[in-house]
Amino acid sequence: MNYVIMDLEWNQSNTGKEKDAKILPFEVIEIGAIKLNSDRKMIGEFNELIKPQVYHEMHRVTRRLIHLQMEQLEQGRPFSEVMARFREWCGEDYIFCTWGPLDLTELQRNIRYYDLEPLSDGPIRFLDVQKLFSIAYEDKKSRRSLEYAIDYLTVEKDIPFHRAFSDAYYTAKILALLDEKVLGSYSFDVFHLPKDKDSEIHVIFDTYAKYISRKFEDKAQALDDRTVMSAKCYLCHKTLRRKIRWFSPNGKHYYSVSYCEKHGYMKSKIRIRKTEDGAVYVVKTEKFIPEEEVAGIRDKQEKARQQRKIKRSSKSRNHQNEIVSAPGGSASS
Repeated sequence: MNYVIMDLEWNQSNTGKEKDAKILPFEVIEIGAIKLNSDRKMIGEFNELIKPQVYHEMHRVTRRLIHLQMEQLEQGRPFSEVMARFREWCGEDYIFCTWGPLDLTELQRNIRYYDLEPLSDGPIRFLDVQKLFSIAYEDKKSRRSLEYAIDYLTVEKDIPFHRAFSDAYYTAKILALLDEKVLGSYSFDVFHLPKDKDSEIHVIFDTYAKYISRKFEDKAQALDDRTVMSAKCYLCHKTLRRKIRWFSPNGKHYYSVSYCEKHGYMKSKIRIRKTEDGAVYVVKTEKFIPEEEVAGIRDKQEKARQQRKIKRSSKSRNHQNEIVSAPGGSASS
């Protein structure tokens, strides 16, 4: 399997008044890529400018960052031609690699705009090298700039940053230096969600499990789904006893803790995410935690309960005030 390390540059509206600004907020204007073989040695490169079809004036921030002029872009090929050439160059057996999670989403948005064949009919597995750098060298949560990572690893800066090809080039340099075991922490782009229950994502990593659902009409339907709300050990697949029932501190994230006699306490977290068409999908992560962490989650649950109690009390007082202030209203019967 080869690695296709891709980077995009895109333009956007200065005014938001273009006809297709809402459909295509970011128009891809350059694709740069490096191909590495299975040994992570460079075996190919790709670099193409794209002739704009939507935005014919360069956004001021884009112009400052990438130093491209519209006159240069007008010499490029249309997106459909560049995309065909790029897909042919990628070949058959490869995995996309990017610095951060945005490039694949915006590439697919452009593909949809031009009514081209999609890259996939479901989530795409890829390597987010920005995340992998954090896992390998930092706290697993921080997200550094590409130039920071290059300086950290003392990689020679032999071409300028902030163009699609150069950023793909430097991302490939970092990927080549990462420990092999880090590459197992892949990500999923969900521009296209699983189309049905059988296509939903269930994956186990070294220290946790992840589930990505199909689309649901709304949050209520999602939280009524048995797979979403289940409590099963992802290692031995036994149904677990719930120690802390599902609760939410904010209506978007939900937590619970279950207990497996063989593997211990398992923390589950649900994130409700919205789709472009107003529906929702669920990302659930599960991981085993030491017993001392359970008390902290229980405290979070109690805090959420108290906040709901205060909110209900406030609503009740407001309702009583509305009754009293209404014509003929009275605080007593």
